[in-house]
Amino acid sequence: MQKIVLASNNSGKVKEVNELLENNSFHVVPQSEFNIEEAEETGLTFVENALIKARNAAQHTNLPAIADDSGIEVPALNGAPGIYSARYAGVGANDEDNLYKLIEDIKDLSEEDRIAQFVCIMVYMRHANDPIPIISQGIWKGRLITEPKGENGFGYDPIFFVSTHNCTSAELSPEIKNQLSHRGQALRQLVKMMHEEV
Repeated sequence: MQKIVLASNNSGKVKEVNELLENNSFHVVPQSEFNIEEAEETGLTFVENALIKARNAAQHTNLPAIADDSGIEVPALNGAPGIYSARYAGVGANDEDNLYKLIEDIKDLSEEDRIAQFVCIMVYMRHANDPIPIISQGIWKGRLITEPKGENGFGYDPIFFVSTHNCTSAELSPEIKNQLSHRGQALRQLVKMMHEEV
């Protein structure tokens, strides 16, 4: 079985990746098992940050690595929060701080200007110096509301309204969210591309 390190300490993410890689010859372990410090995200795009994280994990473990970089973009805010989604309200901000900063920034926008999309870029590097990493992307379109709703999910999920299901991302079951979400899309695409080269 091919061991792959996931450049994340998020156990939910590890479980999700392993479920999608089931029946294949891959087994994913979190970088926390190797006591790797998280890489500093100094890139200016989702792709650059995902590559930085994957390269860091591969370098410290000598294993192939998967990493993702995700965020939410609001065209009316020139694409913000974008790559700064996790630290939108400043360094050390938590999910709630970021959520309420975004609500503050959109509250005066018209409903049609509140369109938004979640973006996920996922990267697979065979080794730290891999010149042709596999890169996939997922985009989930919706619009933002100003009253948080729902207990599921995290981050900006409580204000991301999914019109096909008439509720926020935080009101969806985990199964449905994984089918629709940017991360689910990117991961399925990545897994398919990994298989094609095996």
